[in-house]
Formats: sequence, C-alpha cells, structure tokens
Amino acid sequence: MPLNAVSLNALRAFDAAARHLSFTRAAEELCVTQAAVSHQVKALEGQLGVALFRRTTRGLVLSDEGMALAPIAADCFERLGDMLEALAQGGPREVLTISVVGTFAIGFLLERLADFRAHHPRIDLRVLTNNNKVDVFGESLDCAIRFGDGAWRGIEALALLEAPIAPMCAPALAQNLRAPEDLARCVLLRSYRAQDWPAWFKAARVSGLAARGAMFDSSSLMVQAAQFGEGVALAPPSMFRRELQSGQLIQPFDIEAMVGGYWLTRPASKEVSPALACFSAWLSAACAVNGSTPRNLA
Repeated sequence: MPLNAVSLNALRAFDAAARHLSFTRAAEELCVTQAAVSHQVKALEGQLGVALFRRTTRGLVLSDEGMALAPIAADCFERLGDMLEALAQGGPREVLTISVVGTFAIGFLLERLADFRAHHPRIDLRVLTNNNKVDVFGESLDCAIRFGDGAWRGIEALALLEAPIAPMCAPALAQNLRAPEDLARCVLLRSYRAQDWPAWFKAARVSGLAARGAMFDSSSLMVQAAQFGEGVALAPPSMFRRELQSGQLIQPFDIEAMVGGYWLTRPASKEVSPALACFSAWLSAACAVNGSTPRNLA
C-alpha cells in the first residue's frame, strides 16, 4: 500500500494507543476525544485490512499485526520529532568520531572540549582513546590524533604540536639527579617506542646507559608510575604541565630530544566532512596558540 494512502493522523492515533494500550489515554495525549482516536484506528484497520488491537477482559492488547507495526511507527515518529527539533534549532547534528592517543587527550584536548562545544554546538564528538596503534580504516573513525613523524601509508596527516621528550620523575628521586650520568642508578621506565631513550641519551651526550625498567603501552601510565616513585619516565613535558607546575613531577634536566610530534590523521581516500573540517580548523587554531604552525587538512 502506498504511504500516501495512509492518514498520518490515523498512524499517530495508533502509535499513541499502542504505547498506552488505551484509547482514553491516547486521546488525552493527543488532546482529542476518545471517539476520535477510536475512529482513526478503525479507519487505519480498514485501509490495511487487518485488526491492530484486540479487546479482552483485561483491556486493550495489540494483535500480531499491531505488534509488528507499533515499534516501526514509534521509531518513525521519534525520528521525525528529532529532526523537526533539530531544524527548529538551526539544523541537524553531525557526529564526529575521533580516536586520540591518551597522552594528548589528557594533556591537551580534554580541557579544551568545552571551547569546541561552544563554537560548534551542532557537532557531537565521540572520543575514543588509543595507544598510538590505531586503524582509522577498520574502526570507522573520522580521524585519529597520534604521535609520530607523520609518515603513515595511505594517511593524510596534519601537523599539530611538536612534542620533544625529556626525563621526568618524582621529587624524591630528582634530588639525586645532578647530571644525566646519574640516571645509571635509576630505573628507566620505557614505552613501546624503543628508540626514545637512545635518542635522549644521544641528545644528552651520554653513553653506556640502557633502559631496563617496566614497559608501558601508554605514556600517561608510564608517567603516573614515575609519580609513584617507580622510576624515571621519558615523555613530552608539554603534556604534563599541570603535574610539573604542581611539583608532583620534576624535570631534572633541560635537555630534550625530538622524536616526533602530534598529528591529526585521516584516510587520504576519505572525503573531509563538514564536521571534520570544523574540528580540524578549531584544533589547528588551538595548537597554534601553543606555538606550532599546522597546515590545513584538505
């Protein structure tokens, strides 16, 4: 049966009656008489050629056909209502699903999300975290923020922030660190990036040292372990400013090593959606305030 052959008022009456299992309560919801609801439902049944309700001693119940139609009708009216509300408020909402390396999420992004929401209230962010190993193709992501050199196959990458790394540790441990060579007496915590400590040793011009501490798949966890006195962590101080300013962490040496930065990435073959373009521009501006010079994602 063509949809235009069915009265919208009849479907609305059926939907209300099906939810309440009462013509009287449906009439109260729709601000019409009980007789009007009954008439609309009977008209719909006549058009469809099936009974949608059965009257029993316990009251009104849905027939098999009514049970099949009720959830569909309810979903349609709910979606229609949502869209009408969205249009009345300026347009439909867009969903943007992003995956963020945990260190950047905690150290930079989360405290700025209120600003993004204020500037783009029609975009709903879905924020996932990753340990820098993310599949933007297989996880249905719009984009991913990750740490590295920006060279990922099939990926369009936008430079966000430089992130030089340096040793950080608890205050009690820092008291015994006067020169980089003093790290030989410490447990050196490691991330999955095996090249980080050797790169810092080279920048510090020290040799003969090796990192043999616990290994973590998250820099945030590694630095938290360092706060608890488990050893010395190697991570970007820029992502742990609050901890350094509060004295929970100490950066014993000014020496830093450049091993990568933070990038906004997406599949090169995927078109940039309006929501992603807005997020990219907003994030670029936020990072520019912190001293980087990102390019446009396009």
